[in-house]
Amino acid sequence: MRRLNNNLFNGNGEEAMLNQSNGNSAMVDPAAYPPMAGEGARPESLFDIAWRGRWIILATAVIGLTAGFVYLRQATPLYTSEARIYVEQSGPKIISSMEEGVMTQSKNYLYTQAELITSTPVLSTALKLPDVKGLRTFAEVSNATGFLKKAMNATVGSKDDIINVSLETPYPAESAAIVNAVVESYVTFHAQTKRTTASEVLKILQKEKEKREAELSERLKAMMDFKTQNEALAFETGAGNVILAELQGLSDALNQARLTTVRAKSLYECARDMTGEPEKLSQFLRGQQSGVVITGGGKRGELETQLDALKRRYADRRRTLGPDHPGLEAVRTEMAEVQERLDRLDAETVQAQLAAAESQYLAARNEQEQIEAYYDELRKGVLALNEQIATYTILQSEYEQTRKLCDILDDRIKELNVTEDVGALNITILETAHPSNRPSSPQRARVLGMALMLGLMSGGGLSLARSWLDQRFRSADEMTAILGLPLLGIVPTMRKRESVGVHALKTHFETSSAPAEACRTIRTAVFFGMPKDKARTLLITSPVAGDGKTTLACNLGIAMAQAGQRVIIIDADFRKPMQHRVFNIPREPGVSSVIAGQEDLDRCISGSIVKGLDVMPCGPDVPNPSELLNSERFAQIIEELADRYDRVVIDAPPVIPVTDACILGAIADVTLLVLRADKSTRKASLQARERLQGLGARVLGVVVNDVSQRHGRYSYYYYYGYKYYGKDDNGQRKRRKKHRSKQEPAVAAVDRGVTDMTNA
Repeated sequence: MRRLNNNLFNGNGEEAMLNQSNGNSAMVDPAAYPPMAGEGARPESLFDIAWRGRWIILATAVIGLTAGFVYLRQATPLYTSEARIYVEQSGPKIISSMEEGVMTQSKNYLYTQAELITSTPVLSTALKLPDVKGLRTFAEVSNATGFLKKAMNATVGSKDDIINVSLETPYPAESAAIVNAVVESYVTFHAQTKRTTASEVLKILQKEKEKREAELSERLKAMMDFKTQNEALAFETGAGNVILAELQGLSDALNQARLTTVRAKSLYECARDMTGEPEKLSQFLRGQQSGVVITGGGKRGELETQLDALKRRYADRRRTLGPDHPGLEAVRTEMAEVQERLDRLDAETVQAQLAAAESQYLAARNEQEQIEAYYDELRKGVLALNEQIATYTILQSEYEQTRKLCDILDDRIKELNVTEDVGALNITILETAHPSNRPSSPQRARVLGMALMLGLMSGGGLSLARSWLDQRFRSADEMTAILGLPLLGIVPTMRKRESVGVHALKTHFETSSAPAEACRTIRTAVFFGMPKDKARTLLITSPVAGDGKTTLACNLGIAMAQAGQRVIIIDADFRKPMQHRVFNIPREPGVSSVIAGQEDLDRCISGSIVKGLDVMPCGPDVPNPSELLNSERFAQIIEELADRYDRVVIDAPPVIPVTDACILGAIADVTLLVLRADKSTRKASLQARERLQGLGARVLGVVVNDVSQRHGRYSYYYYYGYKYYGKDDNGQRKRRKKHRSKQEPAVAAVDRGVTDMTNA
């Protein structure tokens, strides 16, 4: 608030707008400033659309309820009777549940019985009963059986095995009688049709048993004949076939012989590689425990002892005799002979060991070959035996299966012989049908609920369609959000019985009225929306005619003049001029006269009843208004007037019908776009904004005109101030009434002047 007041007193004369308003002071509330584009703006919600179309929704809901009531009054009430029966399957089980591999049984017998209840034989029998003949239900029915087939319901419970039989007719007693008759017919049907089931099933089983016994005899004979023809099968014992056991043993022996051959071959090859190392070879053979170790025995020990003695003798003599002594030479010769004999003995031992290893390897290989030959011969016989065994096993399996089936058939025949009521179903009637006291349809609450819901949905759909087809703005937030322009102010609705001239001078004659306060709010927004030097010329226009641009131009000019500024209003609407009618001045000379060079500028400017406010009418009609406004002379006129006055307000034609406003927008400093509440459309407003901005016009913001108190989404911006300034202060209301009584003669004079000029 302090910053705002400091800006107001800037030495340019704007401080007078707060202190000078016909002697009435006005407070400037920061909350009164409009939000910029997008601030707090939100699109229209579904609730808003529904609220706006509440009467449509209410009307469709009433229509829906009315249709529901009419339907309930005209619809025939239907009564439902229901019987409950329990059907237990006790028929003969030809094959038990554990023998499903041979035969199977139906597990859906309850659904089958439900279909049987509504079948033609049961219903036809029920219609022949005395209690059913001549009922009113079948009075107008040509095919009673077909009618019952469609109307009768037999359903199986989802959580139990109970069958519910029901029928819906206009007569409660007849519904119960028909249901009971159908249940009775169903029980009778089972008693009649299933009475001979035992004998029929017994005949079937006996015939099947004879067939299976003949088949059993044939398969037993085939099995015995095959066994007789194949002698190898006679070796079968309780532990298995003897030939197969022999083959298995021979296979184990062959594996052992192969391992022995591999070990003997390895021993022989290693011994052959160590022929040059007798001692090492002997140690290897001893480590392998092969049984082929051959040594020199006691002879080798004697030679080694003799050699050791000769070596000691040689050492003793060498200490006492010279190296060339004949005694040493004799000992050396004897040592060489003993060593030669020892080497010869080792060579003979190695050859003997190698020969023994080779002999062991050859023996093992020979044994393996003999076992392999005998195994191959026996395996060929076993392969032929396997084929015989496989065939015999198949024959034996078929025989056992047939024998088992014959035993089952014998058991079932015994059960049938001792069962009296075999084949019938145990049917228990749990509940008989009784006449209903209340109709089952139509359901009053359900019908009315559906009618109300359909009515509400239809109303909501119509409201949405209406909102989609209706392109008018519904709120100030919507305007700012779609157009992207700030909201400068909202002008409330003026009294319809007043003329246009009185509306245009409302700020002068009724300074404390709500429209006057709204115009002062717009004046404040213009003063502080742009610097003074950049907003000297103001263009007032609207998308289409009838939005109130002339009224706003006059009241805004008056408000600026009341703030102490010198203001001139230029009527640039050559097609439908109004300023000369509002201020009751001659139309000629005017703007067109100055542009054409027929008159001086000063002669075309007229004073007004408002101090500091001058008016320049449009002048005589011209054939080409657009070319006239686009001339260089008109731009010079605007520039000259901007030098003389603080503010130049231009009343322009609408944007959409003609191009005059776009031309003027390019000349003026700022442009104010006037929209009318619940009249201006999105398409026209967007088109007007794009045309203005496309030619370089600086659109300062939007002014919403003709906002009534019922426009809740518009009135938020204004009615707080309206209530503050006028509605709740009795003294202020009395002063306004007294002031209006003083100004009525002037208002009447203006009305008369406007009327006279209109008639002229």
